[in-house]
Amino acid sequence: MTRKEQILNQLNLKLPIVSAPMFIVSQQQLVIEACKNGIIGTFPALNNRSTAGFEEWCIEIKNELAKAEEATGEKLPPYGVNLIVHGSNPRMRKDLEICVKQKVPIIITSLGAVSDLVDAVHSYGGLVFHDVTNRRHAEKAIEANVDGLILVAAGAGGHGGLLNPIPFVNEIREMFDGVILLGGALSNGKDVATALQMGADLAYMGTRFINTNEATASDEYKDMIINSATKDIVYTAAISGINGNYLLPSLEAAGITKELLESKAKIDLGEKLDSNAKAWLTIWSAGQGVTSIKDSLPVAELVARLGKEFKEAINNQIEYLKKYT
Repeated sequence: MTRKEQILNQLNLKLPIVSAPMFIVSQQQLVIEACKNGIIGTFPALNNRSTAGFEEWCIEIKNELAKAEEATGEKLPPYGVNLIVHGSNPRMRKDLEICVKQKVPIIITSLGAVSDLVDAVHSYGGLVFHDVTNRRHAEKAIEANVDGLILVAAGAGGHGGLLNPIPFVNEIREMFDGVILLGGALSNGKDVATALQMGADLAYMGTRFINTNEATASDEYKDMIINSATKDIVYTAAISGINGNYLLPSLEAAGITKELLESKAKIDLGEKLDSNAKAWLTIWSAGQGVTSIKDSLPVAELVARLGKEFKEAINNQIEYLKKYT
């Protein structure tokens, strides 16, 4: 059995899906419900304002999942934590210490692949998956000995890339025999089946999980997603200094003009906008997959629907196989 096969087996997944870590939106309840329903739930460490609070969340998630496993007698998928590996994150080292102490099963790293971090996580048997948007980032992550690469393709919410997922997966698969996760506008079970057909091992879904009861997103945010289409997604570096996809109606509501969006410089929200406008609170990120999102529902119902759609898509592929071979 290959290392990749060993990893996929130990994940205990009912569906090959990871609920991606989303700033503010992903907190304990979303993570717990995702894992209880057979997929991987994750959250950013920075969603809690302190390292002490972050540790409390890890303990809570670990305890709740242990209770669920004891009640059902079934091994659940693990949870994961996103760490921003960048000089701008003063908590990175302290948060990593908590991850090692609490033996967080999966660490998702962004904005930096560091071998020392990977070694620290491997020391207790944890896994490291790293966000990449291009080949160069992937090469650095492979050198750092990560277990999986998250290919953030065009159309992804947040800090997405620009590459088409088909050549992106093909290119990375030629150089990497570990776990490949594909993110970018995946919103239903058919999309999950398509990701696997392209050569990915897991689907990485963010925006779809904003519209769940357990996500800590406002009703206004969720409604905007339901009412949006691809034309309402804007790719710009003006908000955070790094290119990302945002909901145009939320930008317009904050008073951000077309001229500001086209600027290459990061917008100073304090100077340029209404004093009530705060990045990440009133300016909302989403991927192009909004076009397929028409409701908001509990995680359990969403995962059940995704599973049904996934199986239908696979069965359709089997019928195509019979027809064309």
